[in-house]
Amino acid sequence: MAAPAFCAVLWLGRFPPWPTILLAVATAFAAYTAVYALNDLMGMQTDREKFAGSGINPGFAVEASPDRHPLAQRLLSVRSCVCWMGAWFVLALLGSYLLNPAIVLILLAAAVLEVVYCLLLKVTHLRTILGGVVKTSGPIAAVFVVDHSPAPFSLLLLFAWLFLWEIGGQNIPSDWNDTVEDRRVNAKTVPIRFGFEIAGRLILTCLALSIVVSGFLPLVSPARLGLPYVAASLLVGYLLLLRPALRLHRSKDGRLAARLFDSASYYPLAQLSLVTLFLAAEFLGA
Repeated sequence: MAAPAFCAVLWLGRFPPWPTILLAVATAFAAYTAVYALNDLMGMQTDREKFAGSGINPGFAVEASPDRHPLAQRLLSVRSCVCWMGAWFVLALLGSYLLNPAIVLILLAAAVLEVVYCLLLKVTHLRTILGGVVKTSGPIAAVFVVDHSPAPFSLLLLFAWLFLWEIGGQNIPSDWNDTVEDRRVNAKTVPIRFGFEIAGRLILTCLALSIVVSGFLPLVSPARLGLPYVAASLLVGYLLLLRPALRLHRSKDGRLAARLFDSASYYPLAQLSLVTLFLAAEFLGA
């Protein structure tokens, strides 16, 4: 949820009013919860096939709780999951409408793309692109919370930054970590299709480009974010994205793919903390 918050604050150049913040946070939580539940629901049968042999992978990443995939492990019934997902989705739709009716369309599109993404698991590795779009939809929706008519070029810049971060720091590393289970069900992923060498190069390329794009993000903000902010942002990108990606590329160790996923997961929070610090300094110096 830090990624939508960062995009909204950066775009506005300050924090929005408290009522907007509270409604936006509640809506984002409901939307993310509903879409993650939808992912588990759509992937239930495949997940059970993955874990049929040696059980669920112990995992090494932030989402590697032993209770993950509760449907596949029969910790929840399908009915419970549908009710859970439906309730959160309705709340997300209501909150989206109150914030900006255009966000309702973004949420619906993200849900449809998530379904297609899950259905393509055994069809094509190009589903990775859909995963990037779905993950980017939340932060883009956050821009529409604070600006009902955002400039297309600035929106595209944010999209490119988020999309490259998601593909290089989340999607491909996650698939890398799940390679054993994915092969068991004949899944089509980037690491399986191209091998670890090319997957590592793609990760490095996407994350390097994402870091470069991050240097231009102050252009979308009315705040006076100068060179010190850009330098700090690039440093954060190197430490949380590029450095662990280089280690993974050199070693090809699946545990390092999970660690990259971990590190990249904290990148939006680091960016939110950074922009908050600089905005606070600007406010105090005004």
